[in-house]
Amino acid sequence: MMLTSIILTIIMLALAFFGIWSFIHIFQLNSYKPKEQLKWYKKNFRRVTPCIIAFLLFVVLGILNAHFVFFVISGLALVVFMKPKKAKKPLVITPRVKRMLATCGVFYVALALGIFLSEKLLVKSVFLGVGSGFTPLVILLANLVNKPIELSINRWYINDAKKILRSNNNLKIIGVTGSFGKTSVKFYLNTLLRAKYNTLMTPESYNTPLGIVRTIREKLKATHQIFICEMGARNVGDIKEICDIVHPHHGVITTVGEQHLETFKTIDNIKKTKFELADSLTDDAFLFVNGDCEAITTHNHKKLPNAVSYGLKEGNTYQAFDIRISERGSEFKVKTADGEVCEFTTKLIGEHNVINITGALAVSHKMGIPLEKLRPQVRKLESVPHRLELVNRGGIIIVDDAYNSNPSGAKAALDTIQYFDGMKILVTPGMVELGSMQDELNYNFGKESAEACDFIVLVGEKQTKPIYDGVKDAGYDMNNCYVATDLNDALKKVYSIQTDKKKIVLLENDLPDNY
Repeated sequence: MMLTSIILTIIMLALAFFGIWSFIHIFQLNSYKPKEQLKWYKKNFRRVTPCIIAFLLFVVLGILNAHFVFFVISGLALVVFMKPKKAKKPLVITPRVKRMLATCGVFYVALALGIFLSEKLLVKSVFLGVGSGFTPLVILLANLVNKPIELSINRWYINDAKKILRSNNNLKIIGVTGSFGKTSVKFYLNTLLRAKYNTLMTPESYNTPLGIVRTIREKLKATHQIFICEMGARNVGDIKEICDIVHPHHGVITTVGEQHLETFKTIDNIKKTKFELADSLTDDAFLFVNGDCEAITTHNHKKLPNAVSYGLKEGNTYQAFDIRISERGSEFKVKTADGEVCEFTTKLIGEHNVINITGALAVSHKMGIPLEKLRPQVRKLESVPHRLELVNRGGIIIVDDAYNSNPSGAKAALDTIQYFDGMKILVTPGMVELGSMQDELNYNFGKESAEACDFIVLVGEKQTKPIYDGVKDAGYDMNNCYVATDLNDALKKVYSIQTDKKKIVLLENDLPDNY
């Protein structure tokens, strides 16, 4: 009986290890939000099915009083089946993850004791089944148990960050938000403002409250004069939460559009959330807005005396015009409201980049830097990683727009590759987090892609079905449309295409491991 208990415990721990590792990874990708995790379980039920099979199988073996050899064979088969696949972005072992693993460990020690102390095989098999099959729920249980601790730790971190900000009396904080373009504007603004100031920006996509708090606690120095804070949101109130921490002196709203509709539900909720930044500003603050975005200009928001618009249209406080774009870069002029005109050159391509640069120019100019002094800074601008980043690989130019695609951004990417001479190839798994509009917007993306591309590679048959239908309904030659099983298969197809032209490959979106 002791041997049976040892074997059953080893089987349980092996299966639990793989299950816990997989589902805690997904929980991390879902920002440790139980509701998002439960939605993921529902949408990806096939990923949960092996756990259900494990529970039922071991209980049935216990009822049948099966020999432990059958448990071993079943356990080995399930271990092979449940072994996690290689992740694009592996689990990060943060202190929070360590605390969750420790809490899960206590649960499994209790189950192991149950196996050893039980005399009946059926009872042992139930403990084994629970330990092997309930890992999706164990993660949520551990999170619930740890919640008071996590809230206390987060509160301490936030208060410490607030204390650091209060001690930097001369620091100016610029909040940057928008459905898309905010990361690019943040990077551009950081480069331009360095013409005069010592700046700090939130790195990469650290645009959540705790990501911003971490930046403040680990990076902010007394010598910094400006803190550029990117503010992301998936729910109403998210921007306000960040503003209550950092209290921005000025704000930038880049765009309002169809992104994260799955959580926001409506465009009006997105508008309301983005303008939480405007609502947090004092009357003497500057609010910089994209004047070409109708959703921004028509929104009934708090009117600030120092509101500043930028864009390509007439009437903007800062207007970009006389735009000349080639595959080598962009040239354009910017006119201020008082008639000052300055010409700029950048390696970046596309009207959307010109608009984002103009927004960064508007902020920098209002912060006291002459336009003429900003010209060399604009020439220094580099592509933001995975946001229309150009990668030249011999006979192939890759336009890497793999991060967080959305309808407007995808359209801008398709427009951008039109400036290149060559065979235009699209590689995409489609757009996600668009709620009830997801199929419609992906269908429209398919039609737009058919107009713009010589060859289309779709990654994942089920995910890209609406795009495929849009491509087909546009009258596209479907011999030039390939549905790949994964990204590796897609890239193999791209390299196998025979053409005398240079290949221009647009990588539009790359879904994370929780899709």
